[in-house]
Amino acid sequence: MRAIERAAIDSGRVTGLELMERAGRGVVQAVFAEWPELAAAPHKAVVLCGPGNNGGDGFVVARLLKDWGWEVEVFLYGDADKLPPDARVNYERWSAQGNVASITKFDRQKWSADVVVDAVFGTGLKRAIDDPDLLELLWEVDDATAIRADTTIEYQSTLSVPPPRVVAIDLPSGLDSDSGRVIGARPLHGRRVARASLTVAFHGQKLGHVLAEGPILSGRTVIVDLGLNEWCPGALAPVRPRPTLGPGANPGIDIVRLAKPTLRDKRVASHKYAHGHALILAGGVGRGGAARLAARGALRIGAGLVTVGCPPDALQENAARLDAIMLRPTRDAEGLAELLTDDRLNALCLGPGLGTGDREATLVSAVLASKRATVLDADALTLLGQHRDLFAALYKDCVLTPHAGEFARLFPDIAEKLAAPAETGPAYSKVDATREAAARAGCVVLFKGPDTVIAAPSGKCSVNSAAYDRAAPWLATAGAGDVLAGMIAGLLARGFPPMQAAETAAWLHVEAARAFGPGLIAEDLPEMLPRVFRDLGL
Repeated sequence: MRAIERAAIDSGRVTGLELMERAGRGVVQAVFAEWPELAAAPHKAVVLCGPGNNGGDGFVVARLLKDWGWEVEVFLYGDADKLPPDARVNYERWSAQGNVASITKFDRQKWSADVVVDAVFGTGLKRAIDDPDLLELLWEVDDATAIRADTTIEYQSTLSVPPPRVVAIDLPSGLDSDSGRVIGARPLHGRRVARASLTVAFHGQKLGHVLAEGPILSGRTVIVDLGLNEWCPGALAPVRPRPTLGPGANPGIDIVRLAKPTLRDKRVASHKYAHGHALILAGGVGRGGAARLAARGALRIGAGLVTVGCPPDALQENAARLDAIMLRPTRDAEGLAELLTDDRLNALCLGPGLGTGDREATLVSAVLASKRATVLDADALTLLGQHRDLFAALYKDCVLTPHAGEFARLFPDIAEKLAAPAETGPAYSKVDATREAAARAGCVVLFKGPDTVIAAPSGKCSVNSAAYDRAAPWLATAGAGDVLAGMIAGLLARGFPPMQAAETAAWLHVEAARAFGPGLIAEDLPEMLPRVFRDLGL
């Protein structure tokens, strides 16, 4: 963002002051759009300004709200004489019509404002907030947002003054823009951040808005266009190197937010084998449900054929639950090897409900020896963590799909870095962790969660954010991950490269959950895919 702004200013076609004015105006417009009732004066705002350009944006907001007829109080953290040049100009413009008090003079007993604007720290924060006075104020701001979000009528009715709406400029103060983590605090513990009802960011979302605690603390996020699009292509540059990545890695910028995928339909091919044949390996008696969920996901996403391979004594159980999905007895690694002599089986999925014994370890070994496109999930990931020779056998056509616990078993040192408190910014992030894991494994890693991160060994990385208007908390249900693994396998069977298969399946997985809504169980996910496909025009 700094590089884009610098390129725009260096062109001579816009000044830093003009960008600051656009930012402040965008904040005010976003506030009125979010709460239309506030567009009618009189109302009261408290603007908390910091020592950098984020504070400069705050002074613009204060001036514009006062021009609108509002009563505005402004408080500054830091020394006005040390403000950056553009922020200093806007400080002086505000001072011509209103007072600026030290933030330490703010009377926390009088939350009579309709809006509190948090313009203390934005994307440039590099260290923990440790000033006791500022921390106490941020705690009060955080509490105000929490109380306003509380829907308990009895609780709110006991308040003598309604809590204010908290609006953050760029990011809630204390949040790291690269990782979505609170600098100086363990995740969701140690209150060193001011939670917002509304966050107004500029030009585009930052990783901190979608990773870790970012969505929880940012409230609703609105993006304001500053008119900088024409400077983007030449302005982007790596922020910091990633020395742990493999040969040919892209060190800095190839991180994208997943959006609507381009998903070719099935009208171009004439028979089922043209769309691939996926094999899902299942566990023993009473353990086949997860594999059946994965198989259903693979079939619904468009694989031409799907077969479940299971121990012979589990055939009857699976046959009672499957129709379009075929069954093959798979007693051991030797039987699997025989099954894999059929070259039309071009994608495999193993792990859901598989088991973690010696038999299952030999099955994983046989699958990896086949060098086919393969999804490894659940128990298969546990086996990779237990048997380093299996981990060493991974190859570029594999996709690993760990949740946080499985990730820690596979990559304990990386998980330890991610779990450590974020002492400084930019903090180690889930993006960093997933890219490092993919480079080590030599294959695609999909690190699950509301902030699913998908990385390839090259460093290419995608974030599939299920937050804000794409939130689908009901995906936290047993079996949802099994369906995702099957969906990836189905796309691999259709010929999708591993990275694209993982990205597309992750996006469709969330869309299927959103299409169903609350009350979702894993069995519903595959059945919602036809509706999602229709919405995509397929």
